Amino acid sequence: MKHIELKGQVRETGNKAVVKAIRKEGNVPCNLYGLGMENVLFTVSAQDLKSITDTPNSYIIDLELNDGKKFFAVLHEVQFHPVTDEAIHVDFLAVCDTKPVTIDVPVIVTGHSEGVKLGGKLLVSSRKLRVSAMMENLPDTLEVDSTHLMIGKQIVAGDLHYEGVNIVSPKATIICSVRPTRATQQAKNE
Repeated sequence: MKHIELKGQVRETGNKAVVKAIRKEGNVPCNLYGLGMENVLFTVSAQDLKSITDTPNSYIIDLELNDGKKFFAVLHEVQFHPVTDEAIHVDFLAVCDTKPVTIDVPVIVTGHSEGVKLGGKLLVSSRKLRVSAMMENLPDTLEVDSTHLMIGKQIVAGDLHYEGVNIVSPKATIICSVRPTRATQQAKNE
């Protein structure tokens, strides 16, 4: 999985006024926790954060704080402003290369399915799947081949298998399906 660097400034806990002042300076308050460590409060530039939040990709984040500490982390939760859609708070989960990492990975549907050739329509229902793997085995994307998919059939998370990667999403999660169109229904009825 791709790594992306993010630099942060350590901060102290504060009341609403302190947090509001942080946001006014163009920074976003963040929290890092996990692996049995104490919570680390810090801020990052809102502009730098967009490279992580405004993309469908998932990353391992190489977090470097101004006190010299470095961490590996994954994006855990982002709170967005209801009107401006700007990130107002971010939680990061600390990870290490000795324990499995659970993260959402983008799904890419490939192939030209048989059902589409017969007049069906391909519907992609899931754009990401939650997987668990060691850091070095995490894929950037999960490719799903839809070549053999017929009309009325679907591919679910339970059908997928990748070496060194466990799919954590429910097995019944529909990835993609081929639905009949009106034209194929009429041709069938004639």
